[in-house]
Amino acid sequence: MRDQLRTGGVSESVIDDAVLILSELLSNACRHGRPLGDGLTGDGDVRAAWRVDASGRLTVEVTDGGGPTRPVPSTPSVTARGGRGLNIITALAKDWGVRDDVRGEVTVWVIVQDDAVSARRRDDFATRVTAPSVSEMPDLGFADAFDDVG
Repeated sequence: MRDQLRTGGVSESVIDDAVLILSELLSNACRHGRPLGDGLTGDGDVRAAWRVDASGRLTVEVTDGGGPTRPVPSTPSVTARGGRGLNIITALAKDWGVRDDVRGEVTVWVIVQDDAVSARRRDDFATRVTAPSVSEMPDLGFADAFDDVG
């Protein structure tokens, strides 16, 4: 997947997001969905696909045989072992949704962020976690604390 996307001109940051999104979608399909196939032979699987449209926008999708519930973001407790996948996808994606077909197959599709949005998101995160410089806090008096050191 990575090599094909790189060859298609997709940036590393978008590919990284797409790989994480695909991982979450596949985990959800395996955990909550039924396999594709007739169900009689024990054969069944899920289907993953990606495409880059003419504008360079990457879409990733996973299809399974449907499940007892619809895919929706949840609010897990702090100690919950799961329930965060669609929240992660929502944070990383430009958009996502669910498509049903007449055979009962369910496809969750995700439009991955473009480079400008991904870069802005990383910059915003970096700004939130960067410590202020000492010059921004003039009342600390570091010079006075070290006057006796010599």
